[in-house]
Amino acid sequence: MKPSFIYLASQSPRRAQLLGQLGVRHELLLAAPDEDAEALEAVRGGESPSAYVQRVTGLKLDAAVARHARLGLPPAPILCADTTVALGRVILGKPEDASDAHRMLGMLSGHTHRVLTAVAVQNGRRRVAALSVSRVTFGKVSRKDIADYVASGEPLGKAGAYAVQGRAAAFIEHMTGSYSGIMGLPMYETNALLQQAGFKA
Repeated sequence: MKPSFIYLASQSPRRAQLLGQLGVRHELLLAAPDEDAEALEAVRGGESPSAYVQRVTGLKLDAAVARHARLGLPPAPILCADTTVALGRVILGKPEDASDAHRMLGMLSGHTHRVLTAVAVQNGRRRVAALSVSRVTFGKVSRKDIADYVASGEPLGKAGAYAVQGRAAAFIEHMTGSYSGIMGLPMYETNALLQQAGFKA
């Protein structure tokens, strides 16, 4: 009998919401406090943004598969995803603090950047993966608008220091690609991967 749910190895409420839109039931499979999940996101010197986000997603899925086995949970597909923002070859991950968020938003102001979201699904021994690349252009954002946005707290914990579905939408002049991918889970690619992995919602 095929499982009627998947495991989502992500703390992101946006990814959970997007899976719900696809009609996919899921259970969270989160890292334990003794697992250093942040260490998996370290950037290697000279690594391209696309190579980086795909490598990190694979490492997160490796950790989730090991966690699933260690806990002795019922079998079901496991999904992982990771999102990064890139300005040229410069990778902008989650800001360390408010000052770092100011720096990132100042870099993005008036420029076009890429949002890369890698998704990987493992079902048994089978693993499938995809990469979504979108482009976002920020208009010129004033220092006051950046300061007000950072003060809202929204940029913290977000790749590139902004959330497309939040107040930063006012900064966006143009975008191409996958809106859900910019949010953190490209729905078209995710649906295709789940089907390839043998899961039907």
